[in-house]
Amino acid sequence: MSSPAAGAPPLVLLVDDYEDNRRLFAEYLELSGFRTAVAGNGAEGLAKANALHPEVIVMDLAMPDLDGFEVTRRLRADEGTRRTPVIALTAYPMGYSRHAALAAGCDAYLTKPCGPRQLLAEIRRLLDAAR
Repeated sequence: MSSPAAGAPPLVLLVDDYEDNRRLFAEYLELSGFRTAVAGNGAEGLAKANALHPEVIVMDLAMPDLDGFEVTRRLRADEGTRRTPVIALTAYPMGYSRHAALAAGCDAYLTKPCGPRQLLAEIRRLLDAAR
């Protein structure tokens, strides 16, 4: 996991194919003191994770083409992103998908609808654990 430049707020990368979700969470996180970057699909999420080195990645699991499970597996296989915490944020029910997300390398699992406060609490928990 990378660390932000001295004094810079942590960067959270939001990867979700629904623009409304990206916008809602980005706005809330920015108002809560974080920097954000967004990606509308898995390939863009991978590219931004490698280019920007966020402190936390929030990953939708159900995206067309390259889903969040595969993106997370690729992040874990890459030395540069291997330790970056990934939060699965999905409409999938808890059962199998929770197990599959954690097996793919996600550090936490939240289901939609998820309130911004719940996501913020999980991001802070993971950042605190990484210190």
